[in-house]
Amino acid sequence: MRIGQIRQIAIAAVLAASSALAPAVGWAVTGTYYDRAFVLAAHEKCRLFAAPVAGALSAATLQAHGAALRSGATEADLTATARRARARAAEVSCRNPELVVVRDRVTDAFQGWARTPRMSFPGTRAEWSANRLRSAEPRWRLMQASMTGASPVTFGLVADAEGREALSAVVSFVGRPRPYAARIVMRDPSLAARPWLTPAGIGTLPPEAQRRTVWSAGTKAADTSVLVEGRTQGEAWRFPDAGAEALAALDPREPFLIQFLFRDGSVATARFEAGDFAAARAFVALGTI
Repeated sequence: MRIGQIRQIAIAAVLAASSALAPAVGWAVTGTYYDRAFVLAAHEKCRLFAAPVAGALSAATLQAHGAALRSGATEADLTATARRARARAAEVSCRNPELVVVRDRVTDAFQGWARTPRMSFPGTRAEWSANRLRSAEPRWRLMQASMTGASPVTFGLVADAEGREALSAVVSFVGRPRPYAARIVMRDPSLAARPWLTPAGIGTLPPEAQRRTVWSAGTKAADTSVLVEGRTQGEAWRFPDAGAEALAALDPREPFLIQFLFRDGSVATARFEAGDFAAARAFVALGTI
C-alpha cells in the first residue's frame, strides 16, 4: 500500500464512524464498507484496539454491509469488497507507522459510539431499537414492533433482571383464546440461496418448501415492563439462540414472520423486517452502560 493510503482510509473510517446513521447510496456506501472492513481486518491481524472499540467497529462494519445492500449493491459485490480489504490489510506490516494513525483516529471516533446507550438501526420499512442502559427489571435490549390484526407484537432480545438475554416475542391478544405455540418463519438459505426481492428491492418470503421454521421454546406471562404502552397483559414467547443466528444471516431487505397458532386451526401472523439485526445485536453485545 502506497504511503498515505492507510492514512486516507483512517480518515474515511473516522468520517464513516461519525455519520454511522447517515443515509448514503451507491459507491459511497460500498466505500464505507471497504474502509471499515479494512480497519477491522487490520485489527484482527495486529490487535489495534481494545475490546469495546473493536466491538463497536464490528457492529459498524455490519451496519455498512446492510446499508450497501439496501442501496443496490449485491452480496457478490460486498464479498469481493471484503476480499480486497482483507488482502490490503494482509500487505501492511503491523510495524507500519501509518497504523498508529488508524489506531488513534478510529479509537477516538468509535469510543463515543461504544459509550452510546441507545441507537436505532433503520431498515427499508422498519427499524431495530437497541438499548444498553442497565435496568433492575426485565427490559428490551433490542426490539422491533409490529401488529397482528389489532394486537401489538414486539420481537427481539429481552434481558431479565440479572442481564440474561433471550430471543423473545411479546404479544397482547384481546378477546380471543390464547395461542398454544409460536414460531419464526423465514427463508432457509440452504434451500433458497438468494432473498426473494421485488423490483423495488423489498423482500418477500419464498415458497413454503424453501422456508425455515424456528419453534418457540416456551412461554410465560409477560412482565409489564416489556409490554406495549397501554397494555396490561400479554404473553412472552421465548425462542432458542439458533433463531438469532438464523436471523443474523438474512439479507437486510427481506422479511420474516412471527406466527401464533390456535387450537381452532387459525394462525395469527406478524410481519417483521430482518434489517440490521446483526449490527444491532453486535451493538447490544458491547454491554450495558
